Amino acid sequence: MKLDSQGNFTLEIVVVAIIILLILGVIAITAELTNEKISKSVESNNIEKTITETCDYLINNPGIPKNWDDFKSKRIGLAIITDDDNVIPNSVSYFKLLELGRDYERLVTKKLFDNKFKSSMELIPLKTSLSSVKIGSGGESGNVYSVNRLVKCEFFKKYVVDDFSSEGKCNHNHNKKDYSCNYLKLFKKNLKDFDYYILLDDSEKNNVEYSIDTTHYKEYNNERITNNKIYLNNKLKSLFEGEETSSIIFIHLNKKNVKAVLVAVPKDFDKSKLKYDYFIMQPCNFIIRAWS
Repeated sequence: MKLDSQGNFTLEIVVVAIIILLILGVIAITAELTNEKISKSVESNNIEKTITETCDYLINNPGIPKNWDDFKSKRIGLAIITDDDNVIPNSVSYFKLLELGRDYERLVTKKLFDNKFKSSMELIPLKTSLSSVKIGSGGESGNVYSVNRLVKCEFFKKYVVDDFSSEGKCNHNHNKKDYSCNYLKLFKKNLKDFDYYILLDDSEKNNVEYSIDTTHYKEYNNERITNNKIYLNNKLKSLFEGEETSSIIFIHLNKKNVKAVLVAVPKDFDKSKLKYDYFIMQPCNFIIRAWS
């Protein structure tokens, strides 16, 4: 059928209109996909920025109060405080991390991250003989964002009474080039609440002898150490004379700067963790993971 000039003009308009509509549709879909990509990019950047800033804050601040893991916290932090109240930068306290895990949803998900995403934190010792610790949400899904920091960590250092790798005091004329000596004031009642051990690095076994005495010079003969842990309660109890309730105890190791610590752990302490490495500062990886 032959169309007149008016008909041809009308058909051309319809074809052009369809093409324009198709083009507009493609543009709209492309724009929607682009906006979605931009939105996801902004979201991922925000998550990465948030967990990075949070991680750096936590490992460089002890929190308020500094021992908030023993009290109700005003502001959380994981950094370690030294005995002279200095903050150790890039450090994580094992006990603060555990306490954070006990109330993770409130302290982290709600307070730090405003319920915007789920997260977890993990402390992984570089020494594989030590167990890692993970707290927070499970069931990671979708895009998981993470930040990793190498930190100094301590597990049970708070139970260390004496560290024989550093210089101590001695009640004998032991040459400091050949001996590591130290002391403690011990109350008899302490033996009912705590177990005392000498813990040594594996490299020190069969290379060291030890002896224990008091200011009364009631001395034990040197004994060779053939194990990496020595239970002391029975020997310590025998050092008390008469009605004594306290005594100054000296411990002598016949090697300079020996890798050994004297610890006092609660009676219910997990004995599988009575290892020297758990009681000294260790390098660890601290990882925060987040997903929406």
